[in-house]
Amino acid sequence: MPSREPFDAAVLMGRFQPFHNGHAGLLRAALARAGRVLVVLGSAFAARNIRNPFNAEERAAMIHASLDAHAARRVSFVFVRDYYDNRRWAAAVEGRVQEKMQQQGISPRARVALAGFHKDASSDYLRLFPRWFPLALERQGDIDASAIRRMYFTQEANAPWAALLPPSVARFLENWSARADFAAMQEEYQAVAAYRKKWGAGPFVTLDALVTAAGHALLVRRKNAPGRGLWAIPGGFLEGRERLCQGALRELKEETGLDAPDAEIMDALRAAAVFDHPDRSSRGRILTHAHWFDLPLAALPVVRGADDAAEAHWFPVAGLPALETELFEDHFHILDHFLHLLQGTED
Repeated sequence: MPSREPFDAAVLMGRFQPFHNGHAGLLRAALARAGRVLVVLGSAFAARNIRNPFNAEERAAMIHASLDAHAARRVSFVFVRDYYDNRRWAAAVEGRVQEKMQQQGISPRARVALAGFHKDASSDYLRLFPRWFPLALERQGDIDASAIRRMYFTQEANAPWAALLPPSVARFLENWSARADFAAMQEEYQAVAAYRKKWGAGPFVTLDALVTAAGHALLVRRKNAPGRGLWAIPGGFLEGRERLCQGALRELKEETGLDAPDAEIMDALRAAAVFDHPDRSSRGRILTHAHWFDLPLAALPVVRGADDAAEAHWFPVAGLPALETELFEDHFHILDHFLHLLQGTED
């Protein structure tokens, strides 16, 4: 049974896309049981998409604005990216929380609670932190953030989304709707809805071809929504009678015009991996087979964007971490898997 004694600190984590009245109730309950609350904002540092339209700074601002002055002094924020790997993600969360507690002078021996409501399988992350005391909270109203996003971005007539949010958050979203980001997310919503109407929710099989040469990685800029304008690893859907690597090579050449014999590229194959997290794509259940080809070239071949790619470009591998917020879906994590972009930084 969880303790009824006060805690030194409580951890409340979520995506808060957006922060609604149910989330506000959980935060109030955590503040009632702990001297300080550390709010972990998940899905940080990624490009905007219809599931995560607001960046971490915007979500922190939403939450902070909803608090009175006393509560605001007791709440702080921790930003954590998605890793699509529970063990790695949990280690990052715990590490960031410990760093924040140290910065705030909270003792390493402090009593820390993990506050949350176990909604469904999406809440299983609450079981990943055995060092923290479980603080099970009641559901704070029948409110679903995905429904709020749908009403907000599709502008459903007379939809009551504003009533489901703290007044300050409703004002934030009203102001945000005048931004270009709002129009881009509306386009994303329409593109994903059209995609699912035509093809369903999957599962589907795609292929990605990561090519490196002379310390650079080859990426393409997406021509169409979803993800219009974002950078991506060249790739696409498997065709009916293709082998996986054959399809990856086809997509690579169609999107980049890379002029090299198939045999030469195949000789440069260094690794392959499957990326199958259920939430990796907003379009549906998409499993991708990514291939890494490391071409032994001293000079970079000329490339050009074609087919679904508006542009093709060679990026220095050392500069890829700075591109994280401009990469499509989980492509930053695919790059990190093969090229170890985060090694020595936070893992």
